[in-house]
Amino acid sequence: MTGDRLPIVLVVLDGLGDRPLVELGGATPAEAAATPVLDALARRGASGIHLPFGWGRATTSEWAHWSLLGCEGLPFPGRAVLEALGAGLEVPMGRPVAHAALRSAVEREGRLWMTGRAGPADADDAAALIASLAPATLDGITVGLEPLTAGEAVLTLAGAGSAEVTDTDPLFPDLHPWMRPLPLADAADPAEARRTAAALETYLRGCRARLADHPVNAGRRRRGRSALDLLTTKWAGVRRPLPSFEERTGLRGASVASTTLYAGIARLLGMALERVPHRADPTEDMAARIDAARRRIAAGDTLVHVHTKATDEAGHSKLPRAKLEVLEAIDPGLEGLLDLCATAVVAVTGDHATPSSGGLLHSGDPTPLVVAGPTVRADAVTRFGEAHAAAGAYGRLRAADLLPLLAGHAGRPALLGHRPAPWTGAALPDHPEPMPPP
Repeated sequence: MTGDRLPIVLVVLDGLGDRPLVELGGATPAEAAATPVLDALARRGASGIHLPFGWGRATTSEWAHWSLLGCEGLPFPGRAVLEALGAGLEVPMGRPVAHAALRSAVEREGRLWMTGRAGPADADDAAALIASLAPATLDGITVGLEPLTAGEAVLTLAGAGSAEVTDTDPLFPDLHPWMRPLPLADAADPAEARRTAAALETYLRGCRARLADHPVNAGRRRRGRSALDLLTTKWAGVRRPLPSFEERTGLRGASVASTTLYAGIARLLGMALERVPHRADPTEDMAARIDAARRRIAAGDTLVHVHTKATDEAGHSKLPRAKLEVLEAIDPGLEGLLDLCATAVVAVTGDHATPSSGGLLHSGDPTPLVVAGPTVRADAVTRFGEAHAAAGAYGRLRAADLLPLLAGHAGRPALLGHRPAPWTGAALPDHPEPMPPP
């Protein structure tokens, strides 16, 4: 560290944003929760609202993080690539992959509707079913499966020239049935996308026939359990050469997280990973993550990403008070940030909104943002939450705006027009390539 450069700690409370809820008197969970630590950060720092891609644009966590971590404009590899890397699998450059999963289904009016998925109790059955689905070569594309967790696998498409195909997994099983894979309308190579879609469709139809008559599923039916007789796919993508996080942003990055998605992002971008085992107590769990962030700073990392999924999971329960209670339980675990913000730039926000009621998975509603640190001028906001943050100094920020903002507060702004490195980063690099003396 040189001069007045500071490290950055970015805490992402997954799915933090929400909507006004009748059950909470018209407030969101973040507004209604008692969060004295987050309120203290709001008083010490400046606030705003984070709209990752603008009003109304609902996003997934992986897309939001891609921009939050300075990668907007780089080719997104697809979540299947990230999940595979996070699980420790090798993903060759240029080979299309998709995420595959076993599902139970019922047929109605000539369509197959999802009724369930494999869970931990189905692990043995699911492993046997996945193992029974042999690779197949179709029009020069060899389709195969590499197992992940119970009932899930990476579907590989060796020889395919495109991954630009639609999902067959409905994601919203009450709205859509099992869907046919189609080439994307804006595919870079339409002919290759059509070839991939056709091979995938043929393979999945063959899997359906094999699974429907499999002895494991016959046994499940006899025991009164749903057959896992359908394979669905989603998140198709391709791994391409990318700059590392440090090359792209000028910051030495680390991620403190628990799930395979963030392990995959860290591995893809060359960030250090500190995988924190999940603790049942939200206060202890968050405190352990903040302690891990301290260790990463001590190790020399200049941007530490800290993630928890607890808020998102509470939102998906569709019980508004559940999310409120999780926020109140997380808050004491964030107390270490009050010390950290004396020597680092600290930010807390969400990656997207997960409504706590209704049928939406995610929404395009805002999520609160607070930033505190030695160089941050405090604004008039004194409480954490969407309505309070909307009056803050930062106004509205997109996901791609956050890293440059934090780098500026950390004394590391990338000076437009100055080219110390091949990539135009979010921050001034600590270690540009030196010229050897003659």
